[in-house]
Amino acid sequence: MINISAPYLIYLGDTKMPEMAKTGAGLAYWRPERCLAQLREVGCKADVGLADMGIQEAATKGAKTLVIGTAVPGGQLPPHWVARIVEAMEAGMDIASGLHVPLAATPALADAAQRTGRALHDVRLSKQQFPIGSGKPRSGHRLLTMGTDCAIGKKYTALAIHRELVKRGVPADFRATGQTGVLIDGRGFAIDAVVSDFVAGAVETLAPAAAPDHWDIIEGQGSLVHPAFAGVTLGLLHGAQPDAFVVCHEPGRNELSAFPGFPTAGIGELINMTIMLGRTVAPRIRCVGLSINTSRMDETAARAELDFLSRMHKVPAVDPVRFGVEELVDRMLE
Repeated sequence: MINISAPYLIYLGDTKMPEMAKTGAGLAYWRPERCLAQLREVGCKADVGLADMGIQEAATKGAKTLVIGTAVPGGQLPPHWVARIVEAMEAGMDIASGLHVPLAATPALADAAQRTGRALHDVRLSKQQFPIGSGKPRSGHRLLTMGTDCAIGKKYTALAIHRELVKRGVPADFRATGQTGVLIDGRGFAIDAVVSDFVAGAVETLAPAAAPDHWDIIEGQGSLVHPAFAGVTLGLLHGAQPDAFVVCHEPGRNELSAFPGFPTAGIGELINMTIMLGRTVAPRIRCVGLSINTSRMDETAARAELDFLSRMHKVPAVDPVRFGVEELVDRMLE
């Protein structure tokens, strides 16, 4: 499992598209206490709201890891960024990247890492060996976010629930299963890098037995109805053995993203499917609420939609961005 040392210096390079810096923006929003500053090259159009700082100043102020906080076309490190990353290693920082191409595939970075003894963290890759899932009961509580499609708010919902639990003083950990989640939390692994036979065992490792009052909030991936990614979702469900789950949904999204002709799951359909498939390893599994993306609605319509869905499915329905997750947490703690 990857373990990334904080505080971070977020490297935005010279990216021209602010929307490409969503990893850096996510870190600054969800984990400001882990972020020291941002580093931008001349011409950079992205800004995640942190203080601007150079390598040497950041190292002096305690930066432990340079995090590449922006996506790049093709997932390959731009060659003109390499010297800056080597400079960070020479200043004592590890490097963390969510890009598709491993950092060590760049000879200058591999050589610098060997010379300086600094770590190269490729959060999309996992070198850890995992067992197959056991399905055996374990102590502690776990919640998993499920979705009627991909990219529908599972990570945001899990992070928001975790934040609310911490605010209330409830022992809880966020368990990251995607590269951005790993960078936000500094722990976890990208589940899509795990061989399929070992997905459930990997999640059992990620969220092990815990104290009876402890909650692991596990970031969901994919969707049980997705023709490409359902295998990962099912492995996550079995490995999580969740006491509770939240369904994430966007009203009006009737087809799976980038899969025209394939319908999204209905909320009730997904609740029933999750309980049916999950109770093999989690006999008391229950849906504790709905996380609804109402960004395309005005506030009046959004509140009406949430009230309608809550009454229809007999669980709290919230938009975590607009209205928070207090009702979901109230229900899961009952």
